[in-house]
Amino acid sequence: MRPPFRFALPAAVARRPRREIERPDRVVIVRAPDCWPDVQAEAWLDWAEANGFDLGLDDPLSDAVAGYAARLNLTGAAADEFAATLLLGLATPATPLALAADPMDLSDPAAVRELRAEAARRRSLRLAAGAVESAAAALQAVADAVSRCEGSAGDCADPARNPALARAAIAARRSGAADVDILRAMSGEAAEVAPLPQTCLPLLVAIGERDLVASGAPVAQVAAEGGLDGDLILTFDVETADALADAANAPGVLLSLPAIHALAGDQFGAALSALVALWSKAFPGARLVVGLGGLADLAVAGDFEEAEALAADLAELVAAEGAVAGLFVNDPEAELRLGLTPLTAADVFETGDGTVDRRLRPSLAKAIATAGGDVEAAERHLLGRRTLAGARGIDHAALRACGLTDIELEGVEMALAQVECLDDVFRAPVLDAGFIRDVLGMQGDEQGGLLIRLGFTPEAIAEAEADAFGHGDLTNWSGAPAALQPILSDLVAFETRLREALQPFSPAPDVAPLELDWRAAVAQGVRRLGDAARDGHRAVRLIRGAAPAGRFLDLREPEAPRERQREPEVRAVERVVEKVVERERTRRKLPDRRKGYIQKAAVGGHKVYIHTGEYDDGELGEIFIDMHKEGAAFRSLMNNFAIAISIGLQYGVPLEEFVDAFVFTRFEPAGRVTGNDSIRSATSILDYIFRELGVSYLDRHELANADAEGLNADGLGGGDGEELEAVPATRFISKGFARGAAPDNLVVLPFGQKREAPATPAVAANEATACPACGDFSLQQRGGGWICDTCGAAPSMQG
Repeated sequence: MRPPFRFALPAAVARRPRREIERPDRVVIVRAPDCWPDVQAEAWLDWAEANGFDLGLDDPLSDAVAGYAARLNLTGAAADEFAATLLLGLATPATPLALAADPMDLSDPAAVRELRAEAARRRSLRLAAGAVESAAAALQAVADAVSRCEGSAGDCADPARNPALARAAIAARRSGAADVDILRAMSGEAAEVAPLPQTCLPLLVAIGERDLVASGAPVAQVAAEGGLDGDLILTFDVETADALADAANAPGVLLSLPAIHALAGDQFGAALSALVALWSKAFPGARLVVGLGGLADLAVAGDFEEAEALAADLAELVAAEGAVAGLFVNDPEAELRLGLTPLTAADVFETGDGTVDRRLRPSLAKAIATAGGDVEAAERHLLGRRTLAGARGIDHAALRACGLTDIELEGVEMALAQVECLDDVFRAPVLDAGFIRDVLGMQGDEQGGLLIRLGFTPEAIAEAEADAFGHGDLTNWSGAPAALQPILSDLVAFETRLREALQPFSPAPDVAPLELDWRAAVAQGVRRLGDAARDGHRAVRLIRGAAPAGRFLDLREPEAPRERQREPEVRAVERVVEKVVERERTRRKLPDRRKGYIQKAAVGGHKVYIHTGEYDDGELGEIFIDMHKEGAAFRSLMNNFAIAISIGLQYGVPLEEFVDAFVFTRFEPAGRVTGNDSIRSATSILDYIFRELGVSYLDRHELANADAEGLNADGLGGGDGEELEAVPATRFISKGFARGAAPDNLVVLPFGQKREAPATPAVAANEATACPACGDFSLQQRGGGWICDTCGAAPSMQG
């Protein structure tokens, strides 16, 4: 009798170098086999951490599997053999499906109502997760609408005066936020929320009569309504439902058949038997759920009949070594720990330097080579050549004929290794935007791809993409060996047939979900359940496929219908309207060469120079204030004040706000102003500066307090009876700024009318009285009181 296969010795001599694995909170040093990618080693660390093992030890993985063996009361050689099966990646503990306690009999109306209520509850939980995030984002938008407003605090927090706040508040209310939460967000309270925990709800089990489900009776519709999201397993008899319950309560183990075959070779059968016997002893008295992972990779070398026979032999072998509750394990985490993936033509792998790449699946490559096929041709058909040299439809010669040079072709060839579509190659920045515009004569905003506009047909583009990026599968590969053609044409069907071959040997049925289109409705679910019932399936579980990422609905806010209202009587009513202006908070840079003017004047005997800088449209963008013969502190303060005003103007603060804020400010020096033909007195330096800016840039002529009769509309002025003459333009246009562009014979003709002075009672010069507030001789008697025409003060005068 051949001795049982031993696993401890191969595990002891296996090369397991140390590697660093990044965890969410730290970096863990782990020893893992060379053939394991980092994601597989990290999956084992996840398992160890979930089971309470310490990852801070010298060899956390070995310590975790040894500790797991100790928990199962294994000691000595048995513990070593058991731990070796995990360290070699041959087997891993698997979590069985979590099922609801009692199955529902759909022939009972009460059970139907219970199923519908439970389905509605689960749908609510799924919607709640998205609703919480949506409401939090909407409340944050409310807070942002208040904080970004540049009006007064009261107006910014008033939806009637802040349109952005009104829109955000309506959106928040529609997302489910209460008005009290909206008010709190408006006051600045943080709207942060914690995401709802991901709860794994147990699967529901229902029993429906097979004939009724096959005929599309109402019971099938009830099952489809409750099971489209993968939450329901429909069985057709009580025995199957009981077998599912037994499997859900049994310990599970997932085996990696390819790893066992790679280790044992010709002794594969003995190794599999020893492995199943070892795990059966680890759970004495219990029936195991043993998953045969990687069965498709092991059986792909033969045809359908040979593969089905191999599956049946393996099932019998497993059942002979211990009590088995089922042969199907649906645990994605366990599959990740063993490096198992569904059978596909393309395989994602990790290179020695950590780079992730794609290749032809090794098991398929071996099968193709064994059958006499060309592996390199299969890989080219699957993944493409990543070059357009010699490609069908579009090659280098065709691109040169369109105007591309070797420089552009080099960029195209480099980009082909990074993209999956030709449209992503033939666009900026791969091709220079100037080359597309000037050489190819096309604009980037034109409809259609660049290749279409260059004259290539969709068929030619499809051929070139197939040569460059491959077909994605081997379905239509003309070089497929005849023996493998049925398998390569539909790998999913091949894997499904293998699972069906295991069904007769498994007490619990296969409940792998049957995927529907993500848009599938109840009617499609009813048809799929009927097909499963007619085909003799013992149990069936439906699930919709994943929906496309992102938003794919073109939704527009409908316009509210306008109600026809009776037009009210128009009455002339004076009202004050304050407009809340939302501005973009970016700094508007001034041009490097800019125009402006310099105004020299004296306020109360103190000289003041105002320098202005303007944008190309004439809007004020900066000011400089120079004062001579003043103290260093006062001059520095005025210089920095001018810088602050300039920065505010460049960030969009309206000049009107500054003018309204600083006119009529009072401090020394103040009094009479000389050197300015519009302003004759000021209550302070700031009052003078912003009167000058208001008159010059805002047409605020009410701020000017000079004699209006002495000014024309052009500001040139003239004495009474003086004949208006043309003025040379050099008085207004800087010759240096224009750089000689303005002709020498350009003149400015007088235009406009003199502004009529407001009708005021004539006051004799000897009746003029100095204002005690501003010092200007502009205090006039109006009715029973005195009013200053300069500063607006109304002092109380005695006598």
